[in-house]
Amino acid sequence: MGVLRQLAEYFYIKKRDPNAPHTKWMQYMHGINRISLFMFLVGLIIIILKLFVFRKH
Repeated sequence: MGVLRQLAEYFYIKKRDPNAPHTKWMQYMHGINRISLFMFLVGLIIIILKLFVFRKH
């Protein structure tokens, strides 16, 4: 369940743990993770669209 919680925190769906350490480097790491997850989801959507919607007959 830890992975789903972390994803929810990255996308601001769930509040972060107030006891977690807050350093500048952690903020950078979480920002990069947000960008990479967003790009992955966009790529996944594009692949699904190409496979099922824009299929050539």
